[in-house]
Amino acid sequence: MTNKKSTFIDKIWDFLASVRLAIVIFALISLTSIIGTILDQRADPARNIQILSKLFGENLAPRLFSIFDSLGFMDMYHSWWFMAILILFSVNLIICSLDRLPRIWRLIRSPMGTLADEKLNHLPIKKELTIKKPENEAKAAVTDRLKKSGFHAHEVSDENGYQIVSQKGNFSRLGVYTTHFSILIILIGAVIGLRFGFKGYMNLPEGEIYNTVSIGSHEDITLPFDIRCDTFEVYFYENTDMPKEYRSWLTILENGKEVLRKSIVVNDPLKYKGITVYQSSYGMIPNSLSRGLFVFKLISNDGKTVDLNARFGDTFQIPGTNIQGKIVDFSPALKIDEHGHAFTYSSQMNNPAVYIAFTESGEPMLSGWLLKRYPETWQIPGGHRVEFLDFWGAEFTGLQIRKDPGVWVVYLGCMTMSISLFIAFFISHRKIWVKIIPEKNNTKIIIGATANKSKLAFERKIDKIIAGLTHHKGGS
Repeated sequence: MTNKKSTFIDKIWDFLASVRLAIVIFALISLTSIIGTILDQRADPARNIQILSKLFGENLAPRLFSIFDSLGFMDMYHSWWFMAILILFSVNLIICSLDRLPRIWRLIRSPMGTLADEKLNHLPIKKELTIKKPENEAKAAVTDRLKKSGFHAHEVSDENGYQIVSQKGNFSRLGVYTTHFSILIILIGAVIGLRFGFKGYMNLPEGEIYNTVSIGSHEDITLPFDIRCDTFEVYFYENTDMPKEYRSWLTILENGKEVLRKSIVVNDPLKYKGITVYQSSYGMIPNSLSRGLFVFKLISNDGKTVDLNARFGDTFQIPGTNIQGKIVDFSPALKIDEHGHAFTYSSQMNNPAVYIAFTESGEPMLSGWLLKRYPETWQIPGGHRVEFLDFWGAEFTGLQIRKDPGVWVVYLGCMTMSISLFIAFFISHRKIWVKIIPEKNNTKIIIGATANKSKLAFERKIDKIIAGLTHHKGGS
Protein backbone atom coordinates (compact mmCIF):
# COMPACT_ATOMS: atom_id res chain seq x y z
CA MET A 1 0.00 0.00 0.00
CA THR A 2 1.45 3.36 -1.05
CA ASN A 3 0.88 6.60 0.80
CA LYS A 4 -0.40 9.44 -1.30
CA LYS A 5 2.01 12.36 -1.13
CA SER A 6 0.46 15.61 0.11
CA THR A 7 0.65 18.50 -2.31
CA PHE A 8 1.17 22.14 -1.37
CA ILE A 9 -2.57 22.75 -1.86
CA ASP A 10 -3.36 19.87 0.50
CA LYS A 11 -1.09 21.35 3.17
CA ILE A 12 -2.73 24.77 2.84
CA TRP A 13 -6.17 23.13 3.03
CA ASP A 14 -5.21 21.14 6.15
CA PHE A 15 -3.80 24.29 7.78
CA LEU A 16 -6.96 26.30 7.12
CA ALA A 17 -9.16 23.39 8.26
CA SER A 18 -7.32 22.83 11.53
CA VAL A 19 -8.99 23.33 14.90
CA ARG A 20 -5.73 24.78 16.27
CA LEU A 21 -5.99 27.66 13.81
CA ALA A 22 -9.57 28.27 14.95
CA ILE A 23 -8.39 28.45 18.60
CA VAL A 24 -5.63 30.93 17.70
CA ILE A 25 -8.08 33.11 15.76
CA PHE A 26 -10.59 33.05 18.64
CA ALA A 27 -7.83 34.11 21.03
CA LEU A 28 -6.77 36.98 18.73
CA ILE A 29 -10.34 38.24 18.31
CA SER A 30 -10.95 38.05 22.06
CA LEU A 31 -7.71 39.82 23.00
CA THR A 32 -8.07 42.62 20.46
CA SER A 33 -11.75 43.09 21.30
CA ILE A 34 -10.89 43.53 24.99
CA ILE A 35 -8.42 46.29 24.07
CA GLY A 36 -10.92 47.83 21.65
CA THR A 37 -13.59 47.83 24.36
CA ILE A 38 -11.38 49.48 26.98
CA LEU A 39 -10.19 52.21 24.58
CA ASP A 40 -12.76 54.63 23.19
CA GLN A 41 -12.94 54.12 19.45
CA ARG A 42 -12.48 57.27 17.33
CA ALA A 43 -12.38 59.35 20.49
CA ASP A 44 -10.35 62.40 21.34
CA PRO A 45 -6.73 61.38 22.15
CA ALA A 46 -6.92 63.03 25.57
CA ARG A 47 -9.78 60.71 26.51
CA ASN A 48 -7.78 57.53 25.79
CA ILE A 49 -4.62 58.91 27.41
CA GLN A 50 -6.72 59.47 30.53
CA ILE A 51 -7.96 55.85 30.40
CA LEU A 52 -4.42 54.51 29.96
CA SER A 53 -3.19 56.73 32.82
CA LYS A 54 -5.67 55.10 35.19
CA LEU A 55 -4.56 51.62 34.09
CA PHE A 56 -0.79 52.02 33.69
CA GLY A 57 0.12 55.36 35.26
CA GLU A 58 0.69 58.81 33.83
CA ASN A 59 4.31 58.15 32.82
CA LEU A 60 3.52 55.17 30.58
CA ALA A 61 0.21 56.43 29.20
CA PRO A 62 1.53 58.71 26.36
CA ARG A 63 3.95 56.03 25.11
CA LEU A 64 1.30 53.30 25.23
CA PHE A 65 -1.16 55.57 23.45
CA SER A 66 1.40 56.14 20.67
CA ILE A 67 1.94 52.36 20.32
CA PHE A 68 -1.78 51.52 20.28
CA ASP A 69 -2.49 54.38 17.89
CA SER A 70 0.19 53.22 15.45
CA LEU A 71 -1.29 49.70 15.58
CA GLY A 72 -4.76 51.03 14.77
CA PHE A 73 -6.44 50.29 18.12
CA MET A 74 -8.01 53.77 18.26
CA ASP A 75 -10.21 52.78 15.31
CA MET A 76 -9.81 49.04 15.61
CA TYR A 77 -13.02 47.85 14.00
CA HIS A 78 -12.18 49.70 10.77
CA SER A 79 -8.53 48.62 10.65
CA TRP A 80 -7.20 46.42 7.86
CA TRP A 81 -5.75 43.84 10.26
CA PHE A 82 -9.01 43.33 12.17
CA MET A 83 -10.83 42.83 8.87
CA ALA A 84 -8.09 40.34 7.90
CA ILE A 85 -8.65 38.39 11.14
CA LEU A 86 -12.40 38.25 10.45
CA ILE A 87 -11.76 37.08 6.88
CA LEU A 88 -9.32 34.41 8.09
CA PHE A 89 -11.86 33.31 10.69
CA SER A 90 -14.54 33.04 7.98
CA VAL A 91 -12.23 31.05 5.68
CA ASN A 92 -11.33 28.71 8.54
CA LEU A 93 -15.02 28.21 9.38
CA ILE A 94 -15.96 27.52 5.75
CA ILE A 95 -13.12 25.09 5.11
CA CYS A 96 -13.66 23.27 8.43
CA SER A 97 -17.29 22.78 7.45
CA LEU A 98 -16.52 21.69 3.89
CA ASP A 99 -13.85 19.29 5.14
CA ARG A 100 -16.18 17.47 7.52
CA LEU A 101 -19.62 17.94 5.98
CA PRO A 102 -19.42 15.20 3.26
CA ARG A 103 -18.82 12.46 5.83
CA ILE A 104 -21.70 13.70 8.00
CA TRP A 105 -23.95 14.02 4.94
CA ARG A 106 -23.21 10.39 3.99
CA LEU A 107 -24.18 9.31 7.51
CA ILE A 108 -27.44 11.22 7.25
CA ARG A 109 -28.32 9.92 3.80
CA SER A 110 -27.24 6.30 4.28
CA PRO A 111 -30.19 3.95 4.91
CA MET A 112 -30.31 1.91 8.08
CA GLY A 113 -29.25 -1.70 7.82
CA THR A 114 -29.61 -4.68 10.12
CA LEU A 115 -27.29 -5.29 13.05
CA ALA A 116 -25.59 -8.55 13.91
CA ASP A 117 -26.72 -10.20 17.15
CA GLU A 118 -23.42 -9.36 18.85
CA LYS A 119 -23.73 -5.63 18.09
CA LEU A 120 -27.44 -5.62 18.91
CA ASN A 121 -26.71 -7.08 22.35
CA HIS A 122 -24.14 -4.37 23.10
CA LEU A 123 -26.26 -1.34 22.21
CA PRO A 124 -26.69 1.29 25.00
CA ILE A 125 -30.44 0.62 25.09
CA LYS A 126 -31.57 -3.00 24.86
CA LYS A 127 -34.96 -4.47 25.81
CA GLU A 128 -36.55 -7.90 25.40
CA LEU A 129 -40.12 -9.13 25.75
CA THR A 130 -42.33 -12.01 24.67
CA ILE A 131 -45.91 -11.63 23.45
CA LYS A 132 -48.58 -14.26 22.86
CA LYS A 133 -48.94 -13.67 19.15
CA PRO A 134 -47.77 -15.33 15.98
CA GLU A 135 -44.92 -13.67 14.08
CA ASN A 136 -47.03 -11.73 11.55
CA GLU A 137 -49.27 -10.22 14.23
CA ALA A 138 -46.26 -9.38 16.38
CA LYS A 139 -44.63 -7.64 13.43
CA ALA A 140 -47.81 -5.62 12.79
CA ALA A 141 -48.07 -4.70 16.48
CA VAL A 142 -44.45 -3.50 16.57
CA THR A 143 -44.89 -1.42 13.42
CA ASP A 144 -48.10 0.09 14.80
CA ARG A 145 -46.51 1.03 18.17
CA LEU A 146 -43.50 2.59 16.46
CA LYS A 147 -45.76 4.60 14.17
CA LYS A 148 -47.79 5.87 17.14
CA SER A 149 -44.50 6.93 18.78
CA GLY A 150 -43.54 9.00 15.75
CA PHE A 151 -41.19 6.52 14.06
CA HIS A 152 -41.66 5.45 10.43
CA ALA A 153 -40.61 1.82 10.57
CA HIS A 154 -39.64 -0.37 7.64
CA GLU A 155 -38.42 -3.92 7.24
CA VAL A 156 -34.82 -4.67 6.24
CA SER A 157 -33.80 -8.19 5.19
CA ASP A 158 -30.40 -9.90 5.30
CA GLU A 159 -29.07 -13.46 5.09
CA ASN A 160 -30.08 -14.10 8.71
CA GLY A 161 -33.69 -12.98 8.30
CA TYR A 162 -35.03 -9.46 8.80
CA GLN A 163 -35.24 -6.59 11.29
CA ILE A 164 -37.65 -3.70 11.67
CA VAL A 165 -35.61 -0.47 11.72
CA SER A 166 -36.41 3.18 12.14
CA GLN A 167 -34.58 6.43 12.78
CA LYS A 168 -35.60 9.96 13.66
CA GLY A 169 -33.77 13.28 13.88
CA ASN A 170 -30.91 12.31 11.58
CA PHE A 171 -30.87 15.91 10.26
CA SER A 172 -29.86 17.11 13.76
CA ARG A 173 -26.26 16.31 12.80
CA LEU A 174 -26.44 19.36 10.51
CA GLY A 175 -27.08 21.68 13.47
CA VAL A 176 -23.36 22.39 13.87
CA TYR A 177 -23.01 23.37 10.23
CA THR A 178 -26.08 25.61 10.16
CA THR A 179 -24.60 27.27 13.27
CA HIS A 180 -21.40 27.86 11.28
CA PHE A 181 -23.51 29.32 8.49
CA SER A 182 -25.33 31.65 10.89
CA ILE A 183 -21.97 32.91 12.22
CA LEU A 184 -20.94 33.76 8.66
CA ILE A 185 -24.22 35.64 8.14
CA ILE A 186 -23.60 37.65 11.34
CA LEU A 187 -20.04 38.44 10.23
CA ILE A 188 -21.28 39.59 6.81
CA GLY A 189 -23.83 41.86 8.49
CA ALA A 190 -21.16 43.26 10.81
CA VAL A 191 -18.78 43.98 7.92
CA ILE A 192 -21.58 45.68 5.97
CA GLY A 193 -22.28 47.86 9.01
CA LEU A 194 -18.59 48.70 9.49
CA ARG A 195 -17.98 49.55 5.84
CA PHE A 196 -21.20 51.31 4.90
CA GLY A 197 -22.48 52.57 8.25
CA PHE A 198 -21.27 54.91 10.95
CA LYS A 199 -21.75 55.84 14.60
CA GLY A 200 -21.15 59.37 15.76
CA TYR A 201 -22.26 62.12 18.09
CA MET A 202 -23.88 65.53 17.86
CA ASN A 203 -24.24 68.12 20.60
CA LEU A 204 -27.31 70.03 19.43
CA PRO A 205 -28.28 73.24 21.31
CA GLU A 206 -31.93 74.07 21.85
CA GLY A 207 -33.31 76.00 18.90
CA GLU A 208 -30.35 75.17 16.62
CA ILE A 209 -30.31 73.19 13.36
CA TYR A 210 -27.36 70.88 12.66
CA ASN A 211 -26.60 68.23 10.04
CA THR A 212 -22.99 67.34 10.90
CA VAL A 213 -22.08 64.25 12.92
CA SER A 214 -18.68 63.82 14.54
CA ILE A 215 -17.48 60.22 14.15
CA GLY A 216 -13.89 60.77 15.28
CA SER A 217 -11.47 63.33 16.58
CA HIS A 218 -10.88 64.71 13.07
CA GLU A 219 -13.72 63.24 10.99
CA ASP A 220 -17.27 64.43 10.35
CA ILE A 221 -20.20 63.16 8.29
CA THR A 222 -22.93 65.33 6.78
CA LEU A 223 -26.43 63.89 7.12
CA PRO A 224 -28.85 63.94 4.16
CA PHE A 225 -31.26 65.95 6.33
CA ASP A 226 -31.20 68.54 9.13
CA ILE A 227 -32.07 68.04 12.80
CA ARG A 228 -33.53 70.79 14.96
CA CYS A 229 -33.83 70.62 18.73
CA ASP A 230 -37.09 72.37 19.59
CA THR A 231 -36.61 71.97 23.33
CA PHE A 232 -34.91 69.79 25.91
CA GLU A 233 -36.01 68.89 29.41
CA VAL A 234 -34.55 66.92 32.32
CA TYR A 235 -36.83 65.38 34.94
CA PHE A 236 -35.35 64.58 38.34
CA TYR A 237 -36.35 62.29 41.16
CA GLU A 238 -38.04 64.30 43.87
CA ASN A 239 -35.66 66.20 46.16
CA THR A 240 -32.58 64.77 44.42
CA ASP A 241 -30.25 65.68 41.58
CA MET A 242 -30.52 62.23 40.03
CA PRO A 243 -32.06 62.44 36.53
CA LYS A 244 -35.16 60.30 36.13
CA GLU A 245 -35.51 61.03 32.44
CA TYR A 246 -34.13 63.44 29.89
CA ARG A 247 -36.14 64.11 26.75
CA SER A 248 -35.47 65.96 23.50
CA TRP A 249 -38.13 67.25 21.15
CA LEU A 250 -36.61 66.96 17.66
CA THR A 251 -37.70 67.97 14.17
CA ILE A 252 -36.33 66.55 10.92
CA LEU A 253 -36.11 69.04 8.04
CA GLU A 254 -35.44 68.47 4.36
CA ASN A 255 -34.92 71.46 2.07
CA GLY A 256 -36.15 73.67 4.90
CA LYS A 257 -39.44 71.78 5.28
CA GLU A 258 -40.48 69.88 8.39
CA VAL A 259 -40.96 66.18 7.60
CA LEU A 260 -40.97 64.53 11.03
CA ARG A 261 -41.33 65.44 14.69
CA LYS A 262 -40.64 63.18 17.64
CA SER A 263 -39.66 63.42 21.29
CA ILE A 264 -36.93 60.96 22.19
CA VAL A 265 -35.66 59.51 25.45
CA VAL A 266 -33.13 56.81 26.23
CA ASN A 267 -34.22 53.55 24.51
CA ASP A 268 -36.86 55.35 22.42
CA PRO A 269 -34.93 56.77 19.45
CA LEU A 270 -35.97 58.60 16.29
CA LYS A 271 -35.55 56.67 13.03
CA TYR A 272 -35.50 58.25 9.58
CA LYS A 273 -34.10 57.02 6.25
CA GLY A 274 -32.10 54.22 7.83
CA ILE A 275 -30.49 56.54 10.39
CA THR A 276 -31.28 56.22 14.10
CA VAL A 277 -30.99 59.14 16.54
CA TYR A 278 -30.56 58.16 20.20
CA GLN A 279 -30.75 60.29 23.32
CA SER A 280 -27.27 60.02 24.78
CA SER A 281 -26.35 62.93 27.07
CA TYR A 282 -26.89 66.62 27.77
CA GLY A 283 -25.07 69.65 29.11
CA MET A 284 -24.86 73.42 29.39
CA ILE A 285 -23.79 75.56 26.45
CA PRO A 286 -20.78 77.85 27.11
CA ASN A 287 -21.83 81.50 27.56
CA SER A 288 -25.43 80.33 27.88
CA LEU A 289 -26.42 83.39 29.92
CA SER A 290 -26.05 85.64 26.89
CA ARG A 291 -28.06 83.44 24.52
CA GLY A 292 -30.70 81.78 26.71
CA LEU A 293 -34.33 82.87 27.10
CA PHE A 294 -36.05 82.88 30.48
CA VAL A 295 -39.59 81.55 30.13
CA PHE A 296 -42.07 82.90 32.70
CA LYS A 297 -45.78 82.86 33.31
CA LEU A 298 -46.95 86.05 35.09
CA ILE A 299 -50.19 85.77 37.08
CA SER A 300 -51.70 88.73 38.95
CA ASN A 301 -53.87 88.31 42.06
CA ASP A 302 -57.00 88.94 39.97
CA GLY A 303 -56.16 86.07 37.57
CA LYS A 304 -54.67 87.98 34.64
CA THR A 305 -52.03 85.84 32.92
CA VAL A 306 -49.19 86.68 30.54
CA ASP A 307 -46.63 84.32 29.00
CA LEU A 308 -43.24 85.98 28.82
CA ASN A 309 -39.85 85.29 27.25
CA ALA A 310 -37.06 87.51 28.56
CA ARG A 311 -33.29 87.72 28.40
CA PHE A 312 -30.82 88.32 31.16
CA GLY A 313 -31.07 91.93 32.38
CA ASP A 314 -34.58 92.49 30.93
CA THR A 315 -37.42 94.08 32.88
CA PHE A 316 -41.04 92.87 32.89
CA GLN A 317 -44.31 93.94 34.51
CA ILE A 318 -46.95 91.85 36.25
CA PRO A 319 -50.23 92.41 34.33
CA GLY A 320 -52.66 94.93 35.80
CA THR A 321 -50.16 96.16 38.42
CA ASN A 322 -47.33 98.64 38.86
CA ILE A 323 -44.99 95.82 39.92
CA GLN A 324 -41.92 95.34 37.76
CA GLY A 325 -39.26 92.70 37.94
CA LYS A 326 -35.69 92.76 36.65
CA ILE A 327 -33.59 89.64 35.96
CA VAL A 328 -30.43 90.24 37.95
CA ASP A 329 -28.73 86.87 38.35
CA PHE A 330 -28.95 83.22 37.37
CA SER A 331 -27.60 79.94 38.77
CA PRO A 332 -27.85 76.58 36.99
CA ALA A 333 -27.64 74.74 40.32
CA LEU A 334 -28.47 76.82 43.37
CA LYS A 335 -27.96 75.79 46.96
CA ILE A 336 -28.28 77.74 50.21
CA ASP A 337 -25.74 77.01 52.95
CA GLU A 338 -26.41 77.02 56.70
CA HIS A 339 -25.62 80.75 56.88
CA GLY A 340 -28.21 81.60 54.24
CA HIS A 341 -25.65 82.29 51.52
CA ALA A 342 -26.52 81.17 47.98
CA PHE A 343 -23.92 79.40 45.85
CA THR A 344 -23.74 77.39 42.62
CA TYR A 345 -22.70 73.79 43.20
CA SER A 346 -22.74 72.41 39.63
CA SER A 347 -22.26 73.58 36.07
CA GLN A 348 -25.22 71.43 34.99
CA MET A 349 -28.77 72.76 35.21
CA ASN A 350 -29.65 70.56 38.19
CA ASN A 351 -31.51 73.19 40.19
CA PRO A 352 -31.93 76.30 38.00
CA ALA A 353 -32.80 79.55 39.78
CA VAL A 354 -33.21 83.15 38.65
CA TYR A 355 -32.71 86.16 40.94
CA ILE A 356 -35.29 88.91 40.37
CA ALA A 357 -35.46 92.35 41.91
CA PHE A 358 -39.05 93.62 42.16
CA THR A 359 -40.09 97.28 42.37
CA GLU A 360 -43.55 98.83 42.75
CA SER A 361 -44.09 102.28 41.21
CA GLY A 362 -40.30 102.61 41.02
CA GLU A 363 -39.69 101.82 44.70
CA PRO A 364 -37.77 98.68 45.78
CA MET A 365 -40.20 95.99 46.87
CA LEU A 366 -38.60 92.55 47.03
CA SER A 367 -35.56 90.67 45.74
CA GLY A 368 -35.12 86.90 45.74
CA TRP A 369 -34.49 83.63 43.98
CA LEU A 370 -37.17 81.82 41.98
CA LEU A 371 -36.37 78.13 41.61
CA LYS A 372 -37.72 76.20 38.65
CA ARG A 373 -38.10 72.92 40.55
CA TYR A 374 -39.73 74.49 43.64
CA PRO A 375 -43.05 76.27 42.80
CA GLU A 376 -43.38 77.56 46.39
CA THR A 377 -40.70 80.14 45.51
CA TRP A 378 -42.85 81.60 42.73
CA GLN A 379 -45.27 83.40 45.05
CA ILE A 380 -44.66 87.12 45.77
CA PRO A 381 -46.44 89.52 48.14
CA GLY A 382 -49.93 90.65 47.20
CA GLY A 383 -51.01 87.23 45.88
CA HIS A 384 -49.14 87.64 42.61
CA ARG A 385 -47.18 84.80 41.06
CA VAL A 386 -44.15 84.59 38.74
CA GLU A 387 -43.72 81.04 37.49
CA PHE A 388 -40.17 80.20 36.32
CA LEU A 389 -40.80 77.55 33.65
CA ASP A 390 -37.54 77.24 31.72
CA PHE A 391 -34.23 78.75 30.72
CA TRP A 392 -34.57 77.84 27.05
CA GLY A 393 -31.59 77.77 24.71
CA ALA A 394 -29.05 77.27 27.49
CA GLU A 395 -28.63 73.51 27.16
CA PHE A 396 -27.62 71.12 24.42
CA THR A 397 -28.88 67.60 23.89
CA GLY A 398 -26.21 64.99 23.27
CA LEU A 399 -27.33 62.71 20.42
CA GLN A 400 -25.80 59.45 19.27
CA ILE A 401 -26.49 59.06 15.56
CA ARG A 402 -26.06 55.68 13.97
CA LYS A 403 -26.47 54.10 10.56
CA ASP A 404 -26.10 50.33 10.28
CA PRO A 405 -27.28 48.89 6.94
CA GLY A 406 -26.11 45.44 8.03
CA VAL A 407 -28.29 45.21 11.13
CA TRP A 408 -31.04 43.21 9.39
CA VAL A 409 -28.44 40.74 8.12
CA VAL A 410 -27.19 40.37 11.71
CA TYR A 411 -30.78 39.82 12.93
CA LEU A 412 -31.23 37.14 10.26
CA GLY A 413 -28.01 35.46 11.40
CA CYS A 414 -29.11 35.56 15.04
CA MET A 415 -32.46 33.96 14.20
CA THR A 416 -30.70 31.29 12.14
CA MET A 417 -28.29 30.66 15.00
CA SER A 418 -31.14 30.27 17.51
CA ILE A 419 -32.78 27.62 15.33
CA SER A 420 -29.43 25.93 14.67
CA LEU A 421 -28.48 25.77 18.34
CA PHE A 422 -31.88 24.35 19.20
CA ILE A 423 -31.37 21.62 16.59
CA ALA A 424 -27.78 20.94 17.69
CA PHE A 425 -28.46 20.74 21.43
CA PHE A 426 -32.06 19.60 21.84
CA ILE A 427 -32.84 17.32 18.88
CA SER A 428 -31.15 13.93 18.97
CA HIS A 429 -30.52 11.35 16.29
CA ARG A 430 -32.43 8.26 17.44
CA LYS A 431 -32.17 4.78 15.93
CA ILE A 432 -34.20 1.65 16.68
CA TRP A 433 -33.61 -1.97 15.61
CA VAL A 434 -36.28 -4.58 16.34
CA LYS A 435 -35.60 -8.30 15.90
CA ILE A 436 -38.59 -10.64 15.91
CA ILE A 437 -37.97 -14.32 16.80
CA PRO A 438 -40.88 -16.76 16.50
CA GLU A 439 -41.21 -19.38 19.24
CA LYS A 440 -43.81 -22.14 19.84
CA ASN A 441 -46.94 -20.16 20.64
CA ASN A 442 -45.24 -16.85 21.28
CA THR A 443 -42.99 -14.32 19.61
CA LYS A 444 -39.84 -12.95 21.20
CA ILE A 445 -39.06 -9.29 20.48
CA ILE A 446 -35.59 -7.78 20.97
CA ILE A 447 -35.34 -4.00 20.77
CA GLY A 448 -32.00 -2.18 20.53
CA ALA A 449 -31.63 1.59 20.26
CA THR A 450 -29.10 4.42 20.31
CA ALA A 451 -29.34 8.20 20.68
CA ASN A 452 -26.54 10.77 20.45
CA LYS A 453 -28.34 13.02 23.00
CA SER A 454 -30.99 12.64 25.72
CA LYS A 455 -30.47 8.89 26.11
CA LEU A 456 -32.55 8.65 29.29
CA ALA A 457 -35.52 10.34 27.64
CA PHE A 458 -35.22 8.01 24.65
CA GLU A 459 -35.05 4.97 26.94
CA ARG A 460 -38.28 6.08 28.62
CA LYS A 461 -39.85 6.31 25.17
CA ILE A 462 -38.72 2.73 24.42
CA ASP A 463 -40.29 1.62 27.71
CA LYS A 464 -43.59 3.18 26.63
CA ILE A 465 -43.40 1.30 23.33
CA ILE A 466 -42.81 -1.96 25.23
CA ALA A 467 -45.66 -1.16 27.63
CA GLY A 468 -47.95 -0.66 24.64
CA LEU A 469 -46.93 -4.00 23.21
CA THR A 470 -47.33 -5.74 26.58
CA HIS A 471 -50.84 -4.40 27.12
CA HIS A 472 -51.86 -5.04 23.52
CA LYS A 473 -54.50 -7.74 23.07
CA GLY A 474 -52.80 -11.05 23.65
CA GLY A 475 -49.68 -9.44 25.08
CA SER A 476 -47.83 -10.67 28.13
